[in-house]
Amino acid sequence: MKIIVPMAGRGSRLRPHTLTVPKPLIPVAGKPIVHRLVTDIAKVLGEPIEEVAFILGDPAFFGDDVVESLMELADELGAKGSIYRQDQPLGTGHAIMSAKESLSGPAVIAYADTLIRADFDLDKSADSVIWVKQVERPEAYGVVQLNDGNEIVELVEKPQEYVSDLAVIGIYYFKDVEVLKNELQHVLDHDITHGGEYQINDGIKRMMEKGMKFVPGKVDEWMDCGNKNVTVETNQRMLGFLEKEGEQMVANSVKQENANIIEPCFIGENVVLKNTTVGPYVSIGANTVLENSTVKNSLIQSNSKISNANLDNAMIGNYVVYNGNFETISIGDYSVLE
Repeated sequence: MKIIVPMAGRGSRLRPHTLTVPKPLIPVAGKPIVHRLVTDIAKVLGEPIEEVAFILGDPAFFGDDVVESLMELADELGAKGSIYRQDQPLGTGHAIMSAKESLSGPAVIAYADTLIRADFDLDKSADSVIWVKQVERPEAYGVVQLNDGNEIVELVEKPQEYVSDLAVIGIYYFKDVEVLKNELQHVLDHDITHGGEYQINDGIKRMMEKGMKFVPGKVDEWMDCGNKNVTVETNQRMLGFLEKEGEQMVANSVKQENANIIEPCFIGENVVLKNTTVGPYVSIGANTVLENSTVKNSLIQSNSKISNANLDNAMIGNYVVYNGNFETISIGDYSVLE
């Protein structure tokens, strides 16, 4: 089994956090989004992973440090790690075809801006499984239409009239992903685009037209990481799951002085908490210092210093110095103070 992970986009909806850190590498509950996604998919599949292929964008943004992190992730799964580059942002189908040398045999394709919780047996009799989640507002999503045999017969993008409430979450299984590769090659060769982009759905629709069997795979939880607010919410939910699973989330090296931790929280190595209350639902990266502060429902990354702050629903990046009693301030592009 292979896992193919397109992650070429910069994540403009998560600025300023994605100006220097690719969105899939932003930590949620102490671990980068893409690391959690790939690890959780491997658990669901329950079989050896032969290869994990990552599709990256501009080397100036997805640099050597990103490549090293992703190769380590593949190695942790006992898999070969492969790196491909999408040289232009020309859509999901184009991204997948950037890794065409790895497109053979059984594979899962997963877009690295979402997290899941799932426990089910993969229907390997089908040509493809498309993971879906029941949603309240299907008109805001791409959805699947099912026939009486619970097979997917159509993909509909943001339907204005009701088709179904099963939204496509961006994770797909293909019994032989080379079939998708051949159909996407046709899409590229015949310049079939939407808004100037080549889409995976056009390859899938060609497979459906040839009578191939597509079935839904439902997930228990689907957590988006598309913007700041939903990423903070996803962090909350993930911390709750990890607490129930008994995972240790507070490092032994955390230093506390007159501090209170209201669980669940993830607190990384060598964090210092002084005259501070943290939690619930807070993630703090390594080597960060919090003094005279109250923080809840928030993500704070590594090597930052937070003082005299009262934070709720906040997201703070790496190497930030923030004093809630500020008289002078230095803020870069896309920063938000509310």
